[in-house]
Amino acid sequence: MTNRSVHTAMATSLFIHCITMVSCILGTVIALVLSYLGWLAPNWLWLIPLISQTTSLLLGSLLTVTVGRRIVGFVDRINQALHQIAKGNYDVTLEDKPPVQELREIIDNFNTMTRELKQTELLRSDFVTNVSHEFKTPLAAIEGYATLLQQPHVTDDARTRYAEKIAVSARRLNGLCMNILLLSRLDHETAPVSMGDFSLDEQLRECILQQAPVWNDKQITVAAELEPCVCTGNQELLGQVWQNIFGNAVKFTPAGGAVSVTLETTGNKVRVTVTDNGPGMTEEVCQRAFEKFYQGDRSRAVQGNGLGLALAKQIVDLHGGTIEITSHPGAGSSFAVTIPKKADL
Repeated sequence: MTNRSVHTAMATSLFIHCITMVSCILGTVIALVLSYLGWLAPNWLWLIPLISQTTSLLLGSLLTVTVGRRIVGFVDRINQALHQIAKGNYDVTLEDKPPVQELREIIDNFNTMTRELKQTELLRSDFVTNVSHEFKTPLAAIEGYATLLQQPHVTDDARTRYAEKIAVSARRLNGLCMNILLLSRLDHETAPVSMGDFSLDEQLRECILQQAPVWNDKQITVAAELEPCVCTGNQELLGQVWQNIFGNAVKFTPAGGAVSVTLETTGNKVRVTVTDNGPGMTEEVCQRAFEKFYQGDRSRAVQGNGLGLALAKQIVDLHGGTIEITSHPGAGSSFAVTIPKKADL
């Protein structure tokens, strides 16, 4: 029980005692007045305690009934609201403003709960809808091209082209499954995430080299300025962050463009910045870029599933860091990730 609850209980008890004393005094005064007026004989003064106790009982009962009705009514309204929530109606709110602080806190917590439940339900519904859509598109492509492969007289060139389309859709499905599983793992992680020391600058170099075939094909110039840095964190998860951010930069940078990666350390802070000269993003897209399944440019949806940046932000948050976007349409984009050099996971 909190100190405020204890003080409230003590104040309530003191109030009841005061009411009882006032009732007794009032009953005694009434009896004396009646005696003074001659309406109550002196030899009947023994009735004074009885009158006093009767008055106290009546006032106490009236007070108890009044307060009890309010409390019962309040509990009944909460009960009815809970029945509505059990039926899936999360638009229920309580408007009561009781004088007791604890009861007001119950109402505030109840309304907060309904808002959170409503938001969670909306997110769940959107998540299911988006997952269904993301699975449906590559599955339909796989089915379609597999059907074409079964047709007689398919040329070797067509067979190769169809097989490549099936492979691309299969890789997209695999990436989607991996991202969903990782998101679920991070959402439901109860044990502390394992961490260790590793070379962050070396990890960034490996990330750049792993995607060399892509940026070489597009003749993109990649510049890297990486300070030597030994970082403490989860190497696997942070690697996912760089893969997503650098991969997006290469993906959306036009042929012949440029991408730069910098690593700077200041005290216990590490800052990784990935900048491109791609098409850039509007302010609305920047604000929603980290939402699950959100894709600002639907014409490029085939290249991803809208989970990469959501994953990156969740991992950065897990490390106690921040991720910021600076972008303008036609002026490229810059993603800056700042994390503690020694993360406390």
